[in-house]
Amino acid sequence: MTSETKEARVLEAIRERRDLVNAAIDEELPVQHPERLYEATRYILEAGGKRLRPTVTTLAAEAVTGVDPMGADFREFDALDGNTVDVMRAAVAIEVIQSFTLIHDDIMDEDELRRGVPAVHEQYDTSTAILAGDTLYSKAFEFMTETGSDPANGLEAMRMLASTCTEICEGQALDVAFESRDDILPEEYLEMVELKTAVLYGASAATPALLLGADEEVVDALYQYGIDSGRAFQIQDDVLDLTVPSEDLGKQRGSDLVEGKETLITLHARQQGVEVDGLVDADTPAEVTEEAIDDAVAALEEVGSIAYARETAEDLTERSKEHLEILPEGGSRELLADLADYLIVRGY
Repeated sequence: MTSETKEARVLEAIRERRDLVNAAIDEELPVQHPERLYEATRYILEAGGKRLRPTVTTLAAEAVTGVDPMGADFREFDALDGNTVDVMRAAVAIEVIQSFTLIHDDIMDEDELRRGVPAVHEQYDTSTAILAGDTLYSKAFEFMTETGSDPANGLEAMRMLASTCTEICEGQALDVAFESRDDILPEEYLEMVELKTAVLYGASAATPALLLGADEEVVDALYQYGIDSGRAFQIQDDVLDLTVPSEDLGKQRGSDLVEGKETLITLHARQQGVEVDGLVDADTPAEVTEEAIDDAVAALEEVGSIAYARETAEDLTERSKEHLEILPEGGSRELLADLADYLIVRGY
């Protein structure tokens, strides 16, 4: 199967699941009183997004049980323990947590755009955005209590979601702290990426296994699949921040570099003797020119830093796919593997 065919299969799987997730969001998170609050909670969800994490959740449910892709009703999914589980509600919970983190990230980073539209705090105001994020956070736990899973399994899924949210905050705190340091080690960066980004992919993959009553080793394998593919995704996202046009990114290209955020790219460049802090002469992303970013990218390419990040992402992706070998062979397992490849090619 060619890479183009694999990508087409993944895109179709994402599209099918995105349509179902969007319909479920409409059902689970309607605009109600007070309307301004719920309009703000829906704003970022309606601004777009591929629904990659819910795609992982639904594919993992199918792969754990050996169901063919789109071969079962996610609202009434047959578990391994004889229960019927609403996997879609769990998938919505995961997506809602993702949106909560984006709202708060944009406030902290003072980003004006998200997915090509004004960020929630720009469209509304900071206070409303904070409340919208908090509401999404709370709703995610509410949704996770309503999946119909075995109570013990549901408790474990709730525990994973809670610890994941804590770890995301820890990762964000490390990311903020890194902005004032120039002695960060690559392993510290990878820890930050795991906490800030990869743990939600880990939860996306492992949560359905927990809810459906899979063995502990299956749960752990899917979690590690999510961790490794999630780390690869974030590293590649750092590459894309420099190499993809602003109109495709939905934000200013090179914004991470302008804001002084450390990435595997800049860490590698520092080790090669590059004066990273002087690559771009601008205080905010709005002030930087495309020419300045082009020059910075050329300097980073010259010392092999962008290639190093890409290779690291590819290695992590290969490792992530090895974790799937514990699952029954079938189309859903294959799609999970292909999705890991997709995340480091077209994940933005």
